[in-house]
Amino acid sequence: MAMNRLKKSRISKSAPRNNSQLNQRWNESFIDYLRSECHLADNTVKAYGRDMVHFQNWLAGRNVKDLTVSQLSDFVAFLNSRGLAPASIARSVVAIKMYFRYLQLEGVLKDNHIELLGSQKLWQRIPEVLSPKEIEKFLSAPRPIELYYLRDRALLEMLYATGCRASEVGGLRLRDVQLAERYCKCHGKGSKQRMAPMGEVAVEAVENYLKRLRPQLAAKRPEEDDWLFLTRSGRRMRREAIWELVKKYALIAKLTKDISPHTLRHSFATHLLAGGADLRQVQEMLGHASIATTQIYTHVDQSRLKKVHQQFHPRA
Repeated sequence: MAMNRLKKSRISKSAPRNNSQLNQRWNESFIDYLRSECHLADNTVKAYGRDMVHFQNWLAGRNVKDLTVSQLSDFVAFLNSRGLAPASIARSVVAIKMYFRYLQLEGVLKDNHIELLGSQKLWQRIPEVLSPKEIEKFLSAPRPIELYYLRDRALLEMLYATGCRASEVGGLRLRDVQLAERYCKCHGKGSKQRMAPMGEVAVEAVENYLKRLRPQLAAKRPEEDDWLFLTRSGRRMRREAIWELVKKYALIAKLTKDISPHTLRHSFATHLLAGGADLRQVQEMLGHASIATTQIYTHVDQSRLKKVHQQFHPRA
């Protein structure tokens, strides 16, 4: 990659009229670099793009080369003032650090002051989890009165049965799902692939959808026939549409918790660990690069055990 950088710079050499135009040019070339050379996932590139918008707003026309460490520290305070969550602020700091390293690689910066800026320390947030009873209630919410209930039931079952992200379930193709062997091949972050086991209930739900509904949906747009889950117009289901379906059926099931597709992923991992699954096995099924990411679910289970202890132990 370094040789490619030496051959040709992505940053245009034509003279900009002002700092704002210069910052915009550097910003666009950085996003192009993330997408084409770092090969980051589309969702990650979009998230970093939003972080760069915050940074450009904070710059307000100043030249990046003139910024001091003290001024860069003010950027974190600016993000706090915008009401961003700690995790979003931490990601923004990572994005800006990558941006400055990129400018240094391009020869725009000689000294990289942002390396002196400490990373954000986050309180570990325990994710929302549904109980097994709440899961049963939620997965039973799609009823025959719903026009596309077969698809919706299969989709919700897949989210919980595999622990896959909404984007991963939406990205499944017919060839990725092996119902006889009861597994599917997920395409995760950073173009990584993994095999996710499917339970009997999920397999049955997908089979019913494939036999009784999907052919009608696929006929509306034959060129997109290879996607597993289709919209009513025959297009691939995007993660936004999956998010809306999860919200819809959470209301129908009258669940009071704030539920998203990721809630099913959290519940999947927590229920596996509560049932005695090994942490490393859960890490592999979730597709986590680091086991430290998976360990958050041990805290979820510990909180459950504390409640049981407090409820039943005579000296709790």
